[in-house]
Amino acid sequence: LDLELASVQANMSRFFRHTGSDSDSSTASSDEEDPVPVRTLAPQRGAIYLSDEEEDVKRVVRSQKDKRFDEIAEAARAIKNSRKINDVAKVTQGFENLVRVYQKAKGVLSQETTQPRIFIKALAELEDFVQELWEDRKKLSKTNSKALLTLKQKLRKYNKDFEGDIASYRENPVSEPSGSELEQENDEKHSELDEESDGQPEKSTRPPRKSTDAAAGKQSQPVKRESDSGSESEEWMSSSVSESEEEREGGGPQMLTAAFFLKGNTEKLSKRKRERVVRVKQEEEEEDESWETVPLADSKKDKPLFAKDAEINHAAVLEKLNELLSGRGRKGTDHLVLSEQLQTLRQISDKEELGPAMSVKLLIQSIMCVFDYNVKVQACMKAETWQLCLDKVRELIQVLDGNESVKLSDAIADEAENVTNIDEPLFVKGSVVVLLERLDDEFVRILQNTDAHSTDYIARLADEPHIVQVIQEGKAYIEKTGTTEEKCRAYLRAIEHLYYKIDKRSLHTDDQVDGGTTALDTQTPSTADTHRVSMDHLCKFIYSKDTSDRIRTRALLCNVYHWAVHGYWYDARDLMLMSHLQESIQHSDVPTQVLYNRTIVQLGLCAFRKGLIKDAHNTLQDIQSSGKAKELLAQGLMAQKFSDRTPEQEKVEKRRQIPFHMHINLELLECVYLTCAMLLEIPNMAAHEFDYKKRMISKAFHYVLRVSERSPLVGPPESMREHVVAAANAMRTGDWQACRDYMLRVKVWNLFLNPEKIKEMLSRKIQEESLRTYLFTYSSVYESLSLTTLSEMFELPSPVVHRILSKMMISEELQASWDEPTQTVTLHHAEPTRLQSLALQLSEKVASLVENNERIMDNRYGGYWFKQGWQGQQQSGQSSQMSSGRSRPQVHGLA
Repeated sequence: LDLELASVQANMSRFFRHTGSDSDSSTASSDEEDPVPVRTLAPQRGAIYLSDEEEDVKRVVRSQKDKRFDEIAEAARAIKNSRKINDVAKVTQGFENLVRVYQKAKGVLSQETTQPRIFIKALAELEDFVQELWEDRKKLSKTNSKALLTLKQKLRKYNKDFEGDIASYRENPVSEPSGSELEQENDEKHSELDEESDGQPEKSTRPPRKSTDAAAGKQSQPVKRESDSGSESEEWMSSSVSESEEEREGGGPQMLTAAFFLKGNTEKLSKRKRERVVRVKQEEEEEDESWETVPLADSKKDKPLFAKDAEINHAAVLEKLNELLSGRGRKGTDHLVLSEQLQTLRQISDKEELGPAMSVKLLIQSIMCVFDYNVKVQACMKAETWQLCLDKVRELIQVLDGNESVKLSDAIADEAENVTNIDEPLFVKGSVVVLLERLDDEFVRILQNTDAHSTDYIARLADEPHIVQVIQEGKAYIEKTGTTEEKCRAYLRAIEHLYYKIDKRSLHTDDQVDGGTTALDTQTPSTADTHRVSMDHLCKFIYSKDTSDRIRTRALLCNVYHWAVHGYWYDARDLMLMSHLQESIQHSDVPTQVLYNRTIVQLGLCAFRKGLIKDAHNTLQDIQSSGKAKELLAQGLMAQKFSDRTPEQEKVEKRRQIPFHMHINLELLECVYLTCAMLLEIPNMAAHEFDYKKRMISKAFHYVLRVSERSPLVGPPESMREHVVAAANAMRTGDWQACRDYMLRVKVWNLFLNPEKIKEMLSRKIQEESLRTYLFTYSSVYESLSLTTLSEMFELPSPVVHRILSKMMISEELQASWDEPTQTVTLHHAEPTRLQSLALQLSEKVASLVENNERIMDNRYGGYWFKQGWQGQQQSGQSSQMSSGRSRPQVHGLA
């Protein structure tokens, strides 16, 4: 009502403004009457004013079919935009949205004979996009690669229903659609153009509107009729309409009326849109004909380094070299492009025959630029870049080998370099050892940043023989021209690629398990051409020539590791003990400490393979009892809930990790340790069953047993720990066969080089320790034991049983003696009975209780024994006074 009242008042005000007329009656009345004042309406509070541009937009009524087509087109457009930026995750979301929209539009599309062309086109283009990315999926990130696999599976499954439509589209992709699809595609195509042209004035796209003034003039001409009043009313109506149109054309603010919300006629709008579509098509065709492909401007690396007529000599090349190196380290400098420019400069130098020293200098600078390409410390060099650097280092070594006149040294100052004067010695600043170390470090970093369970890791590991060959070539060159320090550094790099590898020609083949030095242990390493010979040669040179503790320490640890891997237990053990590294290793750097831990672990495994159970347990105890074997061996970071490790410390720890192919299996390590602990702990528990203070050999093994005993339901063993616990319980009861079966079911024994020998040794050890456990448990029951009976019970040879019993008698573990004629053992029963053992335990507990009580009294009264002594003195004094009082009563009375 307020809007209608406002419109009526506006028309009335317009009527009073235009009351002028040529008739006599109007002039007469105007002379007699006063002019009526025109009342202007103030802008109302709730009124909405629109400009002429906003008024031109009218509401368009579209059918349900057109709306569904719009949704499909919008989903296809979103997929296309995501494909442009190679965002596979968004493409996957767009595909799911397209499928959802198509399912929603199925009710409308059921009336059509064919599928929407824009929908089929989107599916076909999506197939091509997936196929193209699938070929280069190695270059994608981890997120995009995972999304691409999901998208490919979904798309292949969904497109089975549209194979015929997609095939027909691929045969004729340029066929024009008809009907609503044409209008839909045109609307989709030109909606973007309309959005872009909103902020710009239209030039020729909109047809010029006819002058409203002329139209108003034509309409305002009076029509000659018999009645003047009729002509006058028509003239007033025409003038008012023309004036209202002038106000709208003038761009003035318009008050929003109720007529604005009524549905308008859309025929003019749709007709104008079709005309615009045709006009834009013509303009695009004209523009396509006028456009020409312009080649890209020449990049910086394609520009010539010298002018055509420039004289190329040593000074010019050095000047250009300094010019190129001036941009090294600056922001925005592409180091690969700089390396290529230096390579081009080297080719020019070789072409002009400026000498090998200039070629070596340029090649060294080119290699350093490739190394500088990786700016981040955590990131690794790309495999292709590393391969390029490897080829250049190999080429440098070959050039230096072919030109012995060129001397390379890192101690030369820049001013002392000589690359021009051939008559004097040629000196170039640089070091082959530094390049080899940098190349080797980058190789290790590449392995650290590659997924160890992927084929990429295997592909990168295949490059190790190449870098080993380059190190050998560099070592041969340094042996001829390098200093002692450089030789030691080069030898250490060769050792670090050799010490963990197993050479079957160097394996220890002796099956002796009872200790002692064998013939192979005393054999000199030079008797066979094996890896042990190479290790012995390199390590001995470092032992005698090196002046730095780090290189000598690492070489010694690598030597011990290599001997332990090949089974030379006594050589490795003696070398480790003579070095006294266990006393000073805490002062070394972290990588050297990690190498020390790896060497200790390998020594323990070597002792276990030789059957030295006690030595193996003592060697592995420090690593396994800490609970951080994974971190101590640098084979990964353990997840800690309340860890104080900062992100920077975590990055440093990751850079120290050992490559995966050098790892020691942690499950095998734990299994060996628990097995050794079981073979030592079970007989010890049987021997000291009734002791008050039980001595534990392995706390970790006791913890595993307690965890198993607390479990309410004990089922068949599945994991490695459960098998060890089940074997320990069987050994406790004397069932050695069940114990052996449980231990041999563990699959980690197959990780050893000779698993059958390991299983045979383990079975023999279980039989021997089960015999010892049986004797400790039931010695108080028997008067004598037959050697033959024990041999048959535990399926051991009689000499072995005789040896075990004799050792137990000598060490006073068993109170018995041999009766040689009858081959029996007579037990003396010197040990207490069960009742006596319980009485001894009770006395020990009472003594401990008394000590605790005295300690409590000391804390409360400040010295229990002092107080007791003072009370004793006081009592003795009183007794002396009483005796003196009896003898001299008068003194007491006087007092």
